[in-house]
Amino acid sequence: MFDVYSVYDVEIVAGRGSWVYDAKGQPYLDMYGGHAVISIGHAQVDYVAAVTRQLEKLGFYSNSVIIREQEVMAEELGAVAGLGSVATGGARADWQLFLCNSGAEANENALKLSSFHTGRKKVIAVGGAFHGRTSLAVAATDNPEICAPVNETNNVIFTPLNDVAALEAAFDAADEEGGAAAVIVEAIQGVAGIKVATIEFLQAVRRLCDERGAIYVADEIQCGCGRTGRYFATDWAGIQADIYTMAKGIGNGFPMGALAIAPCFEPQKGMLGTTFGGNQLACAAGTAVAKVMQRDGLMANAAAVGEYLVEELSKVRGIKEIRGKGLMIGLELEEGFEGVARRLLMEERVFVGTAAGGRVIRLLPALCVTREEANLAIAAIRRVLSGF
Repeated sequence: MFDVYSVYDVEIVAGRGSWVYDAKGQPYLDMYGGHAVISIGHAQVDYVAAVTRQLEKLGFYSNSVIIREQEVMAEELGAVAGLGSVATGGARADWQLFLCNSGAEANENALKLSSFHTGRKKVIAVGGAFHGRTSLAVAATDNPEICAPVNETNNVIFTPLNDVAALEAAFDAADEEGGAAAVIVEAIQGVAGIKVATIEFLQAVRRLCDERGAIYVADEIQCGCGRTGRYFATDWAGIQADIYTMAKGIGNGFPMGALAIAPCFEPQKGMLGTTFGGNQLACAAGTAVAKVMQRDGLMANAAAVGEYLVEELSKVRGIKEIRGKGLMIGLELEEGFEGVARRLLMEERVFVGTAAGGRVIRLLPALCVTREEANLAIAAIRRVLSGF
């Protein structure tokens, strides 16, 4: 294997709900969900049944034929996300769906579509962003270590998070070169350490996009799919983006990505495309996720359990600051608290994520996590931090 991953010495072979099991049968509480991918729980029974039924019929055929499963998924996703369609009478009727394979591909296509629509080249991105590793997505990602020379472009202008004056200056700079095609924003930056965009900043993005004729791309790949208690984290600002990009949680582990596209975009044959995106098996997985989220009230659970976690963890020694919303929580540790994630895993059998060189612990559990499981995680974090 090409050795590019830092790997814990643990082999996970099974999972159920918010728990995973290693090759020796040892259980671990999963408070990370494999980078926020597991949304409705590991091996959720309805999800497994839906994928199995579809696989027994047909796993794949290309987008050169009618795929009814895409229409079903579009209806279910539109309903849970509040997008809707003409048929369902949703709150945001006539939105369109394009299905692909990953978050990076979703962002790549969103920026490409914005450029097609506006006829412009410039993209405004936010400092600390992570949008993926494909060509334009990585160019709009504020991390030069993962941007190869071939990915470098002068078409991306970076602006600091939550600085409205700098955002306006970025628009001015783009206007000098033909205008901005798009602004791409994570309402909560995950990889940067759970950095939350202010309502004022997000509303300024919407206002300036309207004034300057740019497209608002909301990157909801990690902060979306109900993780914050609303389907899109952008919804908390009381605004609507022009394109929402999704991945991770929409497939609960099945690789898929999606763009929710506003009615103002007119599709042209061939402007976007994919071999595997929106295949029958992927749509079965995505439809099952959307149905379970609605039926089981998982967004409400994410809000309630997330609020409880923040309340209880605020009492724990060693945590300098708690950021986030719902079940997207970042714990910034005080100085001297090092190796906490590894100790949680090896000593307490609890999976968490990290950011900012380990100074931030990221909690991104499945949206079905219970208060009882949250208590186990809180107790484990308290024990590890008390050892410093």
